[in-house]
Amino acid sequence: MDFRTACEETKTGICLLQDGNQEPFKVRLHLAKDILIIQEQDVICVSGEPFYSGERTVTIRRQTVGGFGLSIKGGAEHNIPVVISKISKEQRAELSGLLFIGDAILQINGINVRKCRHEEVVQVLRNAGEEVTLTVSFLKRAPAFLKLPLNEDCACAPSDQSSGTSSPLCDSGLHLNYHPNNTDTLSCSSWPTSPGLRWEKRWCDLRLIPLLHSRLSQYVPGTDLSRQNAFQVIAVDGVCSGIIQCLSAEESVDWLQAIAMNISNLTKHNDSDLLDRRKHCFTVQSESGEDLYFSVELECDLAQWERAFQTATFLEVERIQCKTYACVLESHLMGLTIDFSTGFICFDAATKAVLWRYKFSQLKGSSDDGKSKIKFLFQNPDTKQIEAKELEFSNLFAVLHCIHSFFAAKVACLDPLFLGNQATASAAASSASTSKVKYTT
Repeated sequence: MDFRTACEETKTGICLLQDGNQEPFKVRLHLAKDILIIQEQDVICVSGEPFYSGERTVTIRRQTVGGFGLSIKGGAEHNIPVVISKISKEQRAELSGLLFIGDAILQINGINVRKCRHEEVVQVLRNAGEEVTLTVSFLKRAPAFLKLPLNEDCACAPSDQSSGTSSPLCDSGLHLNYHPNNTDTLSCSSWPTSPGLRWEKRWCDLRLIPLLHSRLSQYVPGTDLSRQNAFQVIAVDGVCSGIIQCLSAEESVDWLQAIAMNISNLTKHNDSDLLDRRKHCFTVQSESGEDLYFSVELECDLAQWERAFQTATFLEVERIQCKTYACVLESHLMGLTIDFSTGFICFDAATKAVLWRYKFSQLKGSSDDGKSKIKFLFQNPDTKQIEAKELEFSNLFAVLHCIHSFFAAKVACLDPLFLGNQATASAAASSASTSKVKYTT
């Protein structure tokens, strides 16, 4: 089932995403009734068959008034290349499809400036002459502190004055060292050896989070600390959104309510279904789909139960190491092995020939039809393209539960705090190794 076309969009907006130790960067969220799509901006070739390119080469010429018509920010002092932050209104039409706000400048007339400080890049451009060849690459995850506009409509004003100073967090206009007798207009060419290529900035899918049985959290894992105006969504198969940061408290509340409502509608655990109004409650869903309702007195008790279930899951996965399920692909009997060490392996049941294999880290999203089919979305490590693989199973719920358990164990084995608490929680967890917890608090 393709959620991209089958689901009605319910909410769209711009937020920041913190992925691992990276600086937060701007993303666009699309919320539909059964999936959350996270998108990042990228530049792709739109001449003929669309394709992505790591680097582009553009030659520009100074104008008498306005110079290069570009402004830049950033630099090595912030551990990023210098990036184009504005394009003047006069040059925007000429540069359309060639240069973009957010393009990182990698080379200037063949000089590598990837690791140069802001002022050093300004000096190179000041002395570069009337015609400059830039090698650029779109910086998809530009740090939010640069405050780059999302499109080219925000333009810098042209000037014939030379700027004396520059700052990596302020726009430095590239209107330096023009020649008073030069009356040539701006000329550009992208990829001189392949004339005619045009480029376009688009929102591209970064991560897809199915909402069925997913979990929404504002808390830092393992603590009672709540993130301010931020949250993350964790899918049943372990795929995590990363930390989504809203620009205001009002936006955060709106997103939390909208996502929580969609999750609640899908899993049919609305407030009216709760047995009581006690504060610290959770449900355990068995492999047969039966829901068991529990409550505890204290928040620390709830946290202890959560750690116990996490430990039980980790110990069971560590014990079995791998699990294989029979499945069907285009009417052919296949097998899918979920291996704790290597990831996902799909093979022909008769010949044992491997059809495809992917690491856990390559799974970027998944969806299912609620009956028997699962569509996996893996990222090819070489092309960075998303590859969809659809399989049909006789016991959909068991497969989803297994994938979730293996992902949870994979994350847990990298958490020293969790590993240190294994012995404490293992006794309480031993009877819960085949259950999945869904919290309603």
